[in-house]
Formats: sequence, structure tokens, C-alpha cells
Amino acid sequence: MPNAQGLTKQTVFAKQSALGTPATTGGKIKRRTNSVFARNVATYEGNEIVEHQQSTGSTAGIQQTSGKLDGLLSAGTYTEQFASLLRKDAAATTAITGLSLTVAGTGPTYTVTRTGGDFLTGGIKAGDVVRITAGAVNANNLNKNLLVVSLTALVLTVRTVNGSALTAEGSIASCTISVPGKKIWVPTSSHTNDFWSVEEWYPDLPRSELFTDCKIAKSDVAIPATGNATVSFDVPGLNRVRSGTQAIASPAASTTSTVLAAVNGAVIVNGVATTITGAQLSINGNIAPGEAEVGSNSITDLVRGEIMVTGSFTAKFSGVTLQDIYDQQTVVKLFLVIADGSGAAADFVTFVMSAVKLFGDNPDDGEAKEIIRTYPFTAQLNGSGGASLADHQTILSLQDSQSP
Repeated sequence: MPNAQGLTKQTVFAKQSALGTPATTGGKIKRRTNSVFARNVATYEGNEIVEHQQSTGSTAGIQQTSGKLDGLLSAGTYTEQFASLLRKDAAATTAITGLSLTVAGTGPTYTVTRTGGDFLTGGIKAGDVVRITAGAVNANNLNKNLLVVSLTALVLTVRTVNGSALTAEGSIASCTISVPGKKIWVPTSSHTNDFWSVEEWYPDLPRSELFTDCKIAKSDVAIPATGNATVSFDVPGLNRVRSGTQAIASPAASTTSTVLAAVNGAVIVNGVATTITGAQLSINGNIAPGEAEVGSNSITDLVRGEIMVTGSFTAKFSGVTLQDIYDQQTVVKLFLVIADGSGAAADFVTFVMSAVKLFGDNPDDGEAKEIIRTYPFTAQLNGSGGASLADHQTILSLQDSQSP
């Protein structure tokens, strides 16, 4: 009999139509560096005191499943998992057409001004990456990733994600501004409640392990100064079904988008580009098992708590701006943009938190090294955001340029 091998194993995610209804189609193979899914059983040790002074054994109790998917972050690969975690389906922003635009500034920030209308009612928010995708504009301004640092009804203040220059010009008629891909943010109402079937398919044997009624409970993102951005998802579930045939038929192939690297991104703290040496972000949906029932060895549902967002970033100690933000407990905006290259229209994923507090500034030390300080942060709901305003009323929004 052959042995199962990691290289040939497939991890397939398929969204269920409802709790208790395992998916059999619509699956997608997930790229991964590692995936481990297991059935776990609680055990109860007999703690009787008996004259023979030996254990009288253990009893099996409630069963659940646990899962963890680790990967390298790439555009379009994990959008659906992030959407389930943030409890909102990804949505596109309608392109704004027929604009007369003026580009001004000498860098690193520029303004893009329209002659009439309203960027805010058009759905653009601070932290969005936009592109001028149509119009007789200078080639330096066309189809280039522009990070919106701030905005008013008529003016976008932007930075180019790849650090290149824009060319001042205008007014140029018949322009279009597009928001690439789709966005997700934690809503204030109408939250989705997704369940997933996850299949670990071992074609060498062949054997299938189908984990059902799973939820995306938590995600951790790591952004090193050099190297690949990484992502992981915690995926608890309720049951496992084993068989000799593939349970989720004809899953779609893995995505082929390029892995994202922080060297091609940007970090904006309080409206200012900040040189950091690394960042970590944790999004926790606080998923917990429901109550056990007498006469059953399984849990019937997973319950949700409030979404919490925490993290930290490290930066060279070159000034006191970040320390002042920490000492004064100033609520600031934090934008993280990670791209797959230095091209003007490179694919990207953004994480936008418009209400963040810093909770530390610990330094390191050592010979022949620059001093690095660590700034832990916690995001919170931006109660000042909302429709037709500069920010979403949310704790976190995410934009993926290749979102399906």
C-alpha cells in the first residue's frame, strides 16, 4: 500500500449552503505551506480512589474538529476566507466615469481634483487603492496604484504605492477612477454567517477526510521587512467524515497570483508614510463551541463573539512621533499595503484600520545595530465613519486587487 505524501495532498475549501449541510461541489484547492485538520475528542479520567491504587480508565466525550491553514499571502487566494471572518461578502466599488481631473504636487503626496461631483458619495474611502484607468492623461498617471491617504468631496490626496512620481497636469476631461478588485469590511448590520466544508484529499491511497460545519475563526498576517508576507487561518469545525472517495467533486485549481512581499508595499500611520521593519496583524472572530447536550457526543453549532483586531509593528528609532502618539493615546489611522512587485499596477492586498491606538514603544539594544522599537496596537470601531464619509464605520477593511 502506498503512503500518503504532503506534496500530493489537496486541501479543498467549499462553502456550505447552511449549517449541517456538507458541501459536495464548488470547492477550491488552497495553496498552502501547511495544513493540519484533526478530529479531537475530550476524555474524562476516572478519578476514583480504589484499594488497588490504579486508574480505572478514561471515557471518550464530546468530539469536535480543529484546523489550521498556513500560506503565503497572494492576491485573490484567501479573499473568501477573509470575507467569512469579517462577516461580509466582498463587494466591488463602481468606477467613477466622466471626470475632469487635475493632478498636482511634487511628491511624495499628490492631489487628484475633480471639477464637480463627490468622491465620497462615489464610495471611495481613505486607505483605498485607486487607479486613473481612462482619459488622455500623462502616461505617468495612467493605470498606477494610488493609495488614498485622505479625501474630501472634490480632492483625493494620494501616494503612489511603488514610490514613482506623478506628472502635474489638468484639467483632463473624460477620465475614469477605478477601485481595483473588491473590498471587505466588518459591517454594522446584516452580518453573514458562513460555514465551510474542508476536505483533506489523499489521492495516493486514495482517502478523504471531510471536515464539516467549519468556521473561519481567526487569521494572523505577518509582514516582514524582507521576505514573503504570510497568512494563517484557524478553522474549527463540528464533525469529520472519512471515506475512500473524494467528497467535494471537481474542485477548482489553486490560484496562480504572485506571492506578496512587503518590500513592494507601503505603511501609513496617521497620514504619514512610516518606515517599519516588520508588522503583525491578528483578526479574531472569537469563535467558541456551543453547549454540550446530554445524550450526544457532538456540538450542534459554533457561536461567535465580537471581532477584535490587534497587532504590532517595529520601526527604527529615528524620532519621537510614534512615541508621542503612544503617550497621548491618540487615535490614528493605520494602512498596510502589500504588493507583488514594483510595477505601477502590481497586484496587492490592503489592511485598513481607521481607528487605532498604540500600547507600547519598547526598544531593543545591541552592539553594531540600529535601535528598533516595538509598537503594539489595538484597532477599534470607527464610530465617525459611514456612507458618504471618508472612512467606513468598521474596525477593519480589506481590499484585494484580484478578489473573485
